[in-house]
Amino acid sequence: MTSLEIGVASVVAMLILIYIGMYVPIVLALISFVGVWIAKDNINIAVSLLWLASAKTVGNFLFGVIPLFVLMGLLVSAAGMGKDTYDIAHSFLYRVRGGLGMATVVANAIFAAITGVSIASATVFSRISVPEMLRYGYKGRFAVGTVAGSSVLGMLIPPSILLIIYALIAEESVGDLFIAGVGPGLLLTAAYCALIAIMAYGFPNSVAVPETFTDDPQDEEHLSGRELLAKAFPIVILILVVLGGIYAGLYTPTEAGAAGAFVALLFALARRALTWRRLWDILVETGHISATLLFLIISASMYSRMLGITGLPTQLGNWIGTLDASFGLLLFMYVVIVLVLGTIIDSVSIMLITVPLFLVVLAPFDIDLVWFGIVTIIAVEIGLLTPPLGLAVYVIKSSLDRDDISLADIFIGAAPYALTMLIVLILIILFPDISLFLVELRRSLI
Repeated sequence: MTSLEIGVASVVAMLILIYIGMYVPIVLALISFVGVWIAKDNINIAVSLLWLASAKTVGNFLFGVIPLFVLMGLLVSAAGMGKDTYDIAHSFLYRVRGGLGMATVVANAIFAAITGVSIASATVFSRISVPEMLRYGYKGRFAVGTVAGSSVLGMLIPPSILLIIYALIAEESVGDLFIAGVGPGLLLTAAYCALIAIMAYGFPNSVAVPETFTDDPQDEEHLSGRELLAKAFPIVILILVVLGGIYAGLYTPTEAGAAGAFVALLFALARRALTWRRLWDILVETGHISATLLFLIISASMYSRMLGITGLPTQLGNWIGTLDASFGLLLFMYVVIVLVLGTIIDSVSIMLITVPLFLVVLAPFDIDLVWFGIVTIIAVEIGLLTPPLGLAVYVIKSSLDRDDISLADIFIGAAPYALTMLIVLILIILFPDISLFLVELRRSLI
């Protein structure tokens, strides 16, 4: 076999193994090792590839941001800030029809600005928002669908683990990507709230029982100004410490993760939300999540190096060049591939597999890689809501542990939100300034 044939065979073998259920990092590492072994006819080179991918990839100082942001997110959850953000949003929106759903969306947007992990949002709000919505007469499908849909805001609104990983792959500024995520994140939040309003007024029976929207909301308890301030203070401080420090140039994203984790720890201790046992569980869970992500990154690095050895990316770029395909067609192909992959593998794996290939293909068009990163994140995150994988859906199901709400209910409830994400994705593609306006403003001021 020629090197090019080995590269093509590796892609086919990867898709087959993933479809039959093999763990993605194992697939990438195994295929990379065997591919290099066959291409070079030397097992020592394949072993060296494994060592290089491990030592050179995660040895980068920037990768320290992953465990630090994961730790911060878990400490924030333990401190009860998720419930605080929900209470704040609910206190402003409880008079609006469908207000509890909107409160969940807004709370998720706020929570995203202090965690950056979609799975953490899905876990927290499935335990906070769903019982409340069910208590007030909202339908189960609507409740879990709203939590699932709004949980993806955690990977778009900065800080975001996916934005950091994309920055490492594309060698772009983490700060620029964080700023670029603000506009699309707010747009998606507003689109979700508009969707809920349309459903609540146009199709009320799909949202709640009739009595829910006929009862007078004046009798509901809501937070006083003092209570709102007490709940908002830690959230504002944490956002200022993490994002303010990065944008002001006081420290790197990795140092921001450390600062945020430390401040979150202080708030958790001040609220007496931590015991030694709880702290140990958080540290162990941080290790598990970080190890999973870093194993994925190492395996994907091996795969990228193997593809480079076979020359597949270059040949693919040359082949597409002979097709004389337009940028619009290539971008359409990319989005479709990402959406299809989103049905079977997780977000990080999709990015690590597809982004390096298409960066080569799209290089002649001189695209803005920050804008391309936002397009990638939104397309990838749709996969969190689509079957059969739908990671956010499975997290919500496991967190709720209710027999009256099935996986099918969550997927059906999340479908309108996935469609809304697709509409927002199209808008970002057609109007790049939605994501680049603040970036260009920052660049002009530097």
